[in-house]
Amino acid sequence: METTPDGTPLHRVTIANGGAKARIMSWGASLTDFRLEGVGHALVLGSDDLDAYLGPMLYYGAIVGPVANRIAEGRMTVAGTPCTLDRNENGITTLHGGGQGFGQRNWTVTQATATEVTLSLHHPDGLGGFPGNIDVTVRYALDDAGALIVEITGQSDRETVFNPAFHGYWALDGTADVGHHRMTIHAERYLPVDAAMIPCGAPAPVAGTIYDYRSAATPDPALDHNFCLSDARTDMCPVLTLETDRLRLDLSTTEPGLQVYTGATIDTAPFAGLGGATYTRNAGIAIEPQVWPDAPNHPDYPSAALLPGQTYRQVSRFAVTRKT
Repeated sequence: METTPDGTPLHRVTIANGGAKARIMSWGASLTDFRLEGVGHALVLGSDDLDAYLGPMLYYGAIVGPVANRIAEGRMTVAGTPCTLDRNENGITTLHGGGQGFGQRNWTVTQATATEVTLSLHHPDGLGGFPGNIDVTVRYALDDAGALIVEITGQSDRETVFNPAFHGYWALDGTADVGHHRMTIHAERYLPVDAAMIPCGAPAPVAGTIYDYRSAATPDPALDHNFCLSDARTDMCPVLTLETDRLRLDLSTTEPGLQVYTGATIDTAPFAGLGGATYTRNAGIAIEPQVWPDAPNHPDYPSAALLPGQTYRQVSRFAVTRKT
C-alpha cells in the first residue's frame, strides 16, 4: 500500500455517474482525474504518481486552506488577537494555509459509494498560526447529469478565519494549452493586486480592461486574479463558462469570489501528467471559488470569519457537457 509523507496509508477512490468518472486521493483530498464518456482525454490536470503532488504538482486538485489564496505578510487579527502565520511564499506571504495547510495533509475517507466520497481532516489549534481546532469535510459527488459537486463544510471551537477552496486545474481539449479555450465570467469587478499578488484595496470595474470576460474571450496567459461575484456568500449562482469547440464547462457556486489562474508558471517536470507528458506553461486553468483573497485584513471584503457553533458550508457544481 502507498503511504504518505507522514507514514499513513494513501487511499484512492473512483466514483462514476451520468457518463462521468472522477478519481480522488486522500492526500490533500485531491481530485486527480476527471473523465467524460466518449472523450478520449482527461479534463483536469493530474497524475497517478503521489511524488508529483509532493513537488511541482502541489495543490493540483486539492482542497486548500484553512484560508485559500494569500494573506499579506502572514499577519492578521482574530478576535482582537494578532496572529503570525506560516509565510510559505517567498518568506513574505501565507499561501493556501501555509506549509501544513489542508492541501499538504492526508485526509480520512469517512464515506464512499459508487457516486460520491466524503473525506475529513482535523486541523489543530495553532497549526500554521491559525487559531481554533478546525474540523473540515469535503464531499465529492457526481450527479445524474455527470456534474461534479464539491461541498466543503467546517466548524471550529474558537473564533477563527476559514476560506477553503477547491484548487482544480481544467483543460477541456486535451492539448494542454489554455489558448484554445474561451471563457465567460459573470463579474463586473475584479481585485487589482501588487507585485506580491496581494489585493491593493477596493475592487475595480472590469470594463475597459483585460479582465473583462462578461463576453466570451480567450483567457489571458498571465491571469491570476480574483473576480468579485458578490459582496456576500449567496445561494448557488452561475458564475463562469469555459468552452472549446467540443466541450463546455459551466460553474455555479455559493462563493462571493472566483480566483482564476491560467497557469503561467506550470512546469511539472520530471513528472508526467495524465496524458503521459509533463505539463508546461498554461497547460490548464485553475478555477477556485472562494472568499476574496486577504479577506481577514480587509473589513470591507466578504467575511471569512468562522465562530464557535457555526457550520460553514460551500458548494460548487462543475458541469461539463458536449457541444456537438
